[in-house]
Amino acid sequence: MVKMNDFVKEIAVVTGASSGLGRAIAIRLAADGYHVLVHYNNNKAGAEQTLNIIEKNNGTADVINFDIKSSEQGEGALEKYFTETNPNCKLAVLVNNAGIAKDDLTGFMSNENFEQVIQTNLVGTFYLLRWAIKKMIRFRSGSIVNIASLSGQIGNIGQINYAASKAGIIAMTKTLAMEVGSRNIRVNSVSPGIIETEMINQIPKIEELKKNIPLQRFGKPEEVCGAVSFLCSKDASYITGQTISVNGGIYTG
Repeated sequence: MVKMNDFVKEIAVVTGASSGLGRAIAIRLAADGYHVLVHYNNNKAGAEQTLNIIEKNNGTADVINFDIKSSEQGEGALEKYFTETNPNCKLAVLVNNAGIAKDDLTGFMSNENFEQVIQTNLVGTFYLLRWAIKKMIRFRSGSIVNIASLSGQIGNIGQINYAASKAGIIAMTKTLAMEVGSRNIRVNSVSPGIIETEMINQIPKIEELKKNIPLQRFGKPEEVCGAVSFLCSKDASYITGQTISVNGGIYTG
């Protein structure tokens, strides 16, 4: 746990870091030198496993728990790291990765499934964006990376809720980048295609999709992490408001 008045590295918050892509991003950012706040909502064991991997690799991290659908929970859990009595805690990076999918064809989708996905993926991301920029403005620096999706760029059958939420994230990325660029805060998104995580098992006829990918394979979490790491680095200091597609060439728009 970060102790008040102790010097800590620049902090990176990664939501949904208890498994899959979020875990890989947290591990990569810790390797880049950030002190990572590993967020989870329900999967505490998974978040602790992420923490253990980071520490075994000589990185530093804390596990943090809140429901991103609640702005009060999120700000309450995060604020203790960024108080006036702990001035050396600098929010350097926010990666909005947490999200859910509840797929169905539009004509059969329930109100609950549509609203839950929008509330979690889109509204929850907004809450954290609003909180983060207030912290970053203090230091006049920071990098925000929102994890979008190929579905948000081209749509996908059975994902009207998910596609809408991810398209909204791309739009929020562009808008916020315009608003805070003068404060040296950069806001970008990374849009993965089909990536080899646990979620890939939920996709029907998955091997058939590979034929439509120019690189003829699915992506690896580490390849998405590379894009996130780059956007958080000084090498990307003149990049903001962009969406970086990591999809093997399946969509080039």
